[in-house]
Amino acid sequence: MLDLGRRRYGEVLELQRRLCRQRMAGEIAEDCLLLVEHEPVVTLGRGTRATSLPIPASELVARGLDVFEVERGGDVTLHAPGQLVGYPILDLSGWRRDLHWYLRQLEEVLIRGLDRVGIASGRDPGRTGVWTGGRKIASIGIHVKQWVTFHGFALNVTTDLSLFDLIVPCGLTGVTMTSVGRERPTLSNPWNRSREAVIATFGEAFEREMREQPDRVAALAPTER
Repeated sequence: MLDLGRRRYGEVLELQRRLCRQRMAGEIAEDCLLLVEHEPVVTLGRGTRATSLPIPASELVARGLDVFEVERGGDVTLHAPGQLVGYPILDLSGWRRDLHWYLRQLEEVLIRGLDRVGIASGRDPGRTGVWTGGRKIASIGIHVKQWVTFHGFALNVTTDLSLFDLIVPCGLTGVTMTSVGRERPTLSNPWNRSREAVIATFGEAFEREMREQPDRVAALAPTER
């Protein structure tokens, strides 16, 4: 597991693509989970509809957000500080070659993790992601090449939820976004507790020992100065 800290999206997107290529080629023997917190960015998945972006991309850039068209499935989403983003680089041949199973596993990671911080959550049939009380707290969008995964999940922890007003999140009209901080305002140290919970439940769901490797972080993705 590699915690990259706060990074701009483009840097981490290229890192994911590189790690995916290396995993496919057998140059990397182990799967890994990248955890990161992004500067404000809007990403447009392959299913993005024009109506999901009511503000032109050029206007979003003028407001200080990056905008990227990416290969993941799904519609438009937003990343920002206070959001825990996870990018699993996994060879599904070691589990099941089944994308629906993989999506449900990612949801399970987040549902179990939220339970550990005192938030009851679950699935909404027909809509990928994790919900609590009818509000969306986590989004998922993936891409797979030769059964190696990248892109992943985003859990709102202390995110400025007003930023989601700039888009139609995941193309779902009328959806209300929420966060760990909104649902559990008295929770102490929500970022660390959410991070630790998700790492633990990822290991449980995928039956792997989670080892942090801080020595590899600088070599893989040097921090911008």
